[in-house]
Amino acid sequence: MHKKLSLGLILGLAGNLLFIAFALLAYWYYKIFDPTSGFVKFLEKVTYTVLFSGFICLVVSEVLLCITLRMRRLLKIANGLYIIMEAVLMYFELNTIRYRSFYEPYSFKLAIIHSLVSAVVCFMFVYLDPYKVQFEVVIIVCIGLIMGGMFGNLIGIRIYFSILVNAISYTLMYAAIIRLMKKETIEIDCYGDSARVAEYKSVFFEEEVDDDDDDSSDDEAVDSKDTDSEKE
Repeated sequence: MHKKLSLGLILGLAGNLLFIAFALLAYWYYKIFDPTSGFVKFLEKVTYTVLFSGFICLVVSEVLLCITLRMRRLLKIANGLYIIMEAVLMYFELNTIRYRSFYEPYSFKLAIIHSLVSAVVCFMFVYLDPYKVQFEVVIIVCIGLIMGGMFGNLIGIRIYFSILVNAISYTLMYAAIIRLMKKETIEIDCYGDSARVAEYKSVFFEEEVDDDDDDSSDDEAVDSKDTDSEKE
């Protein structure tokens, strides 16, 4: 496996795992919130550190994928826009009170748009190695989970729930890509890879040459017999 590609996939996996950890820490933070508690302030700092670390991992992962993968321009652009979208939504979620005039955290329309865009970006990853059944199944399962995240708003959960479901789906996707590459089920071409040259050996022409050799040897045998008979 290409080293930069491997590192990019691992960082993508790590970034989404950190998002899941952030979601759990944030839930715990809101459960025990107490402005006078020193532990709550410490937990808040840890939560934000995990969040920023997750975005750093995703950004570095995107850079490594862009400089490593051949072609696949749509995937690179879509994944970059997805990271920006998640950052913007996360910022609004954490500052809802300040931007409540135009941002609705419980908007079902926003959840639908977010899930659709995320699903399209997830589908783009199939172009890493298309027409591989196992990989296509993984992408379909991840898209199904992403589309299911929008229904959290129906039971009164804000857009933050959709972001969490996305993190879980992309974690599964990155983990599956790494596993399938190690098993050599999928192959992803990268810049700097040495070209594979297949050598073909033609048996047909060898047979013709052999036949010619046999014919010439037979002719030589006949000529030698003729000369022997003339001498006699």
